[in-house]
Amino acid sequence: MRVRALVLAGAVMVGGGVQMRAQMSGPPPSPPVGTREDPAKAIDGLLSMLEFQVVGAAKAMPADKYSFAPTQGIFAASQTTQFATVRTFAAQVTHLAEANYFFFEWSGIKPDADVKAIGSITTKDEAVAALEASFVYAHKAIATITPGNALVAIKPVDGFSTRATIAAFAAAHGNDHYGQMVEYLRMNGIVPPASAK
Repeated sequence: MRVRALVLAGAVMVGGGVQMRAQMSGPPPSPPVGTREDPAKAIDGLLSMLEFQVVGAAKAMPADKYSFAPTQGIFAASQTTQFATVRTFAAQVTHLAEANYFFFEWSGIKPDADVKAIGSITTKDEAVAALEASFVYAHKAIATITPGNALVAIKPVDGFSTRATIAAFAAAHGNDHYGQMVEYLRMNGIVPPASAK
């Protein structure tokens, strides 16, 4: 039941991503209704939408703001939320890069980067480069998903045990951090590129 719900959630997210992309660049060609689509293509569309949003946000934040993190002083004195462990903008970006390698390591593809070093990156140029490289890696992994292996159980990652559900969860996780990045941009007076018209 959990797998079915996750696959359905992934399909809804892919559909939403396709609709958003259509709003930006015109509608993509649609297959005839009832046509079985390749799972790698469908999941890759979801990842591509996340990549568009996240990389755009990462590039939009000025380099001198990469150390920004919300602090108590930004909010009303009555605010009781603790901000001591909140990630900086750079840490949001590098966390997403690390997550792409983590979620897609099931593919067996060797990363072209020193994944352990990503967490220590603090500069914009290095963080954006690491993020972009991680999406290249993730796209390669997704390309290995087939109709025959998409829903076959593999070693679980964060409780998800198929290539399709792990990939869908990777995109959902990325969207969580994208939302935080959007808030950081707006706190600094920057309109996220995906929201700009």
